[in-house]
Amino acid sequence: MGRVSGKVALVTGAASGIGRASAELLARECAEVVLTDVQPGEEVAAGIRKAGGKARFVAHDVSSESEWQAVVAGIEKQEGHLDVLVNNAGIAVAGLIHELSLEAWRRQMAVNVDGVFLGVKTSLPLMRKGKAGSIVNISSIAGLRGAANLSAYCTSKGAVRLFTKSVAIECAAMQDGIRCNSIHPGLIETPIWGQVVPGSNAPMDLDAAAALRVPLRRKGWPEDIAKVVLFLASDDSGYMTGEEVVVDGGMTVGSV
Repeated sequence: MGRVSGKVALVTGAASGIGRASAELLARECAEVVLTDVQPGEEVAAGIRKAGGKARFVAHDVSSESEWQAVVAGIEKQEGHLDVLVNNAGIAVAGLIHELSLEAWRRQMAVNVDGVFLGVKTSLPLMRKGKAGSIVNISSIAGLRGAANLSAYCTSKGAVRLFTKSVAIECAAMQDGIRCNSIHPGLIETPIWGQVVPGSNAPMDLDAAAALRVPLRRKGWPEDIAKVVLFLASDDSGYMTGEEVVVDGGMTVGSV
């Protein structure tokens, strides 16, 4: 216990899924957590406080620069410093390339790419005041390889991967003590899979997909990713920056 004691962590998309699991675990490990989401998340923050942790929720659209500025200003005023940024908020826009609207494409990039860029851009000045910090960007195995019907999503997650590496090198060059790494989840049980798969009338069956495509023969859970978030947020990963950590049950290294 206490692996991130004394640290203030900002977790986006924290009302559910990976963001929620990450916020809850960081709080259990003694971080003060600021949860943000466009979905209601006060209940999650209240649950953390009831369990003895420190947390508050802020409604937040990550594609808005002014909202990012307000969130970070609020952290500086209330918590006083920022040590961990978890850029987790994301959406998945599916569809055949020739049928995908420009509006849908831009919405995908606004949340998954602009949101990560704005988070880093806005948070860095406050993190640098503490002369140390960890940025964790949630990408996907879709950011490592292509997938039919998911061109926009794969593009956005690939952008997060390389943006992470650029941030890592830039911060290292400035010797500001800030590290930046990305996590690439595989088939994880989260609300993002609740959308209808193109050409189908039902959500994707993750259990069936995992049995066919995952060497470990099971889907992952948000807690599987949260544990890696904790590691990267903590000083245990102090010599890691610019790395891509794949958590997919072996999907990208082997076949069933």
